[in-house]
Amino acid sequence: MVRLGVNIDHVATVRQARRTVEPDPLSAAVVAEMAGADQITIHLREDRRHIQNRDARLIREVVKTALNLEMAATPEMHEIALALHPDSVTLVPEKREEVTTEGGLDLKSVGPGIGDLIVTLKDAGIKLCAFLDPDLEQIKEAAHLKFQAVEIHTGQYANATAATRESELEKIKETASAIRHFGMAAHAGHGLDYHNVTAVAQVPEIEELNIGHAIIARALFIGLEQAVRDMLKQMGRL
Repeated sequence: MVRLGVNIDHVATVRQARRTVEPDPLSAAVVAEMAGADQITIHLREDRRHIQNRDARLIREVVKTALNLEMAATPEMHEIALALHPDSVTLVPEKREEVTTEGGLDLKSVGPGIGDLIVTLKDAGIKLCAFLDPDLEQIKEAAHLKFQAVEIHTGQYANATAATRESELEKIKETASAIRHFGMAAHAGHGLDYHNVTAVAQVPEIEELNIGHAIIARALFIGLEQAVRDMLKQMGRL
């Protein structure tokens, strides 16, 4: 059974557009869990464009399933993760000028400090995951660094044309198989929606999907609870 992590960042995006108090991402976390989400995912960005430090603290206190913190591999975020103690941390690349994450982390260029970050977070009982493109060399590097999981960046698949979608799906399948071969858990996410998620959810090695934008976008029209249930149905869970 593939787990569903619901990313609630864009609830906070709407709130921050007016710098007010609603909609509250904490409430979104509760509703998503009640609807069947297995995990709540938040990305605490350097520029705090959506999720704020206070949100992260409150959500940590309330979440009953699991909390996955997406973050850049920086000293500031390292300290925050140790204090927050999420169930898992997913290291992602981050650029201020990007609208959303544009690709996977390049583990060969992140610098030597990542080793200490991985060790200290794992020693604290936090599961470590790397957000990577479907690239075998990056998967090998993740295994070398002793990550426990890899989240495959599915953006190229999500944006593919009808002519190229099958080849992009094959890359995901091959990458998921390699991740498992190296003893790590295979996750996937980015750009997945109600039309393209089923094929990814059916990849045998993939254990977890993290999906945000599509769910929050649908929730504007039918409510968050139903939007989460609809995604679970597309994943073959309901």
